[in-house]
Amino acid sequence: MMMSSRSMLLATVAVLASIGTWPNASAQELGPAWQDASPSISLPPVSVTASPITTDQLGSFVPVTTLEREQIVASPARNLGDVLFTEPGITSSTFAPGASRPIIRGLEGVRVRLQENGFLSGDVSALGEDHVVPLDPLAAERVEVVRGPAALRWGSQAIGGVVNVINNRIPTALPDRAVQGRISGGWNSGSRGWDGVGTTDVRVGNWVAHFDMFGRYDSDYRIPGGRRQENSGVRTDGKSAGLSYIFSQGFVGTSVSHFRSLYEIPGGEEAQARTALRAEQVRWSTRAEYRPGSGPVQRISGWLGFSKYRHEEIGAEEADELGGEGLGAGQLAGARVVHGGFRNSSWDGRIELQHVPINTGLGPLSGSFGVSVEQERIRTTGEFLEFLPPSRTDRYAGYLFEELTLTPRLRLQAAGRVEFNRVVGATGDFPQGNLPLDPDAELATTGQRRTYTPFSVSLGALYDLPWAMQARVTGQHVQRAPSAAELFSRGAHDASGTFDIGNPNLRKERATSVELGLSRTTGSTRFDTSAFYSSFDGFIYRTLTGNSCGEEFSSCAEGNNGDFLQTAYGQRNARFHGLEAKAEQDLFQLWDGTLGVSGRYDFVRARFEGGGNLPRIPPHRLGGGVFWRDGRIQSSIDYLHAFNQNRLGENETPTKGYDLLNARIGYTARLDDVRSANLSIIGTNLLDSDIRNVASFKKDEVLLPGRTVRFLVTVTF
Repeated sequence: MMMSSRSMLLATVAVLASIGTWPNASAQELGPAWQDASPSISLPPVSVTASPITTDQLGSFVPVTTLEREQIVASPARNLGDVLFTEPGITSSTFAPGASRPIIRGLEGVRVRLQENGFLSGDVSALGEDHVVPLDPLAAERVEVVRGPAALRWGSQAIGGVVNVINNRIPTALPDRAVQGRISGGWNSGSRGWDGVGTTDVRVGNWVAHFDMFGRYDSDYRIPGGRRQENSGVRTDGKSAGLSYIFSQGFVGTSVSHFRSLYEIPGGEEAQARTALRAEQVRWSTRAEYRPGSGPVQRISGWLGFSKYRHEEIGAEEADELGGEGLGAGQLAGARVVHGGFRNSSWDGRIELQHVPINTGLGPLSGSFGVSVEQERIRTTGEFLEFLPPSRTDRYAGYLFEELTLTPRLRLQAAGRVEFNRVVGATGDFPQGNLPLDPDAELATTGQRRTYTPFSVSLGALYDLPWAMQARVTGQHVQRAPSAAELFSRGAHDASGTFDIGNPNLRKERATSVELGLSRTTGSTRFDTSAFYSSFDGFIYRTLTGNSCGEEFSSCAEGNNGDFLQTAYGQRNARFHGLEAKAEQDLFQLWDGTLGVSGRYDFVRARFEGGGNLPRIPPHRLGGGVFWRDGRIQSSIDYLHAFNQNRLGENETPTKGYDLLNARIGYTARLDDVRSANLSIIGTNLLDSDIRNVASFKKDEVLLPGRTVRFLVTVTF
């Protein structure tokens, strides 16, 4: 039954009003156990305005996937990864509705940098698939994904790509009106869930204040066949306040934000034990920019941020003691314990100078150079002291980016970056084969200190073709230092159900890549396509060993009879290649709008040198759709087919393909020259297909959501 706009707005207000009182309220709603545990364009121009490198420097040298606010809020996804799940070249880990990290071109975890307005995310999501990303899409105005050679400008850890969540938490320009903002609220049938977000900017003279708050509440989601995916509830909220002073030659601003989430882990032992994670992050960020107006420096920009993140993993002492419904759906029985937790205190800072164009004999040269510092202090508590002892990572870097305009049609770009990485921690002395030699002997722990100096370079050429097309060719050589988890993991991880074994002898990972691209972003025919090839020397990978373990290494044995599947980090040469394509064609005018069709295709192939497939690589995907748009109505039908994945890594099982059909219709009413209201109805997985994600460690246990209808109301003022 469709709800009225008035009802949905009231529900939105109720969700937002609950922020700030959630822990006490949810404790009763979730039961005693928890109390004990305490119209958009699909192919937009390249835009990276909140990133350290400005738009004019990026140009169209790199493929950038951009999702605007209308696309983000229309999605029923409950996390950043799932918002990007169907974009060409991108998928996500989908480990749990509250924890899903983006995967770019088959690369995941520490190879994909997550950031907000250019600041490091400061979480521990790269250390475990069950860990939340504290960048909720409800708070985003835009999400940009940069992949390929340009990703190295944010550090060697971004070898796979960068996902940048952009919002106005630190205002950088004076708004058009003294007060402006928006309120959105939605309800979806799949999880019987509510979500809402409110944001406003207030201008007083040259001062601009920003405020936003959001919240979501989802019960166990529906899967095909009318059943529910047990233990899949999510409850998340956040808020932020920022203040900036804007002047003619720049700005200076700061913000404070707070994020909280309580979410469950579906599938297997974790669902039986009602395992859940309770996460919180406080972030302080400041930015400044000054444009001198004369002299050799055109722009000076600075970023400085600090965050404190923590989460606790909660579950039952014995799985068979549990009963009840999912998150927020009733009382939970059985003893509850906090298994342990993770803490991360991180600093990141950057100073960047953009010089004025220099007239050379070949053409004008423009660019930037800068230095950056990142420090992360990760501490584990409880049982996770065995999984990953406390570690410290320091990164210091200098970088340079230059662009040379040879002719009005031809531009060249070059970049270089050098880093110093230091990783300090401890790990176990594991025997050959990762099986205990003596079941009665304890695993010895040895302190470790590793240092690396990664060096990266990239080159690119961009040529303007007739009919508003652009051709690009780029190449890069990137070196990446191993992360603390890859080096020092040494034990059981309850929420992910794995027993991870790191390798302290890992060397730098090196990748040489070439990419060709062709795009047209204006006119009735719009497209963007990229083909890439990457050769990795010493690719660091994590794979199932075929063993399983209990809580202690002494219990590890061959086979899958233990509580935790054993995984180990290794290093081999590997080759990646793939293709991404997306296109739209306006067909003709229908009534007052435009009728058109769209299409997309992507694949990535990844093999080890000498034979063997890399694990958890996404399948080929092919899709298309029909859209009709005018000034008030936006409508579309999209179909995506994922093929079977039978090219398996070691100890993997085949994954069946699926068909995903989505549809949307929205109506926007102009209330006056400033205010507007939009009502949208969005249907996802309308075929109610069984969808299993190749990239998920839980694909054999967990189905993705079935048929879902979402109602959304947005008011701007």
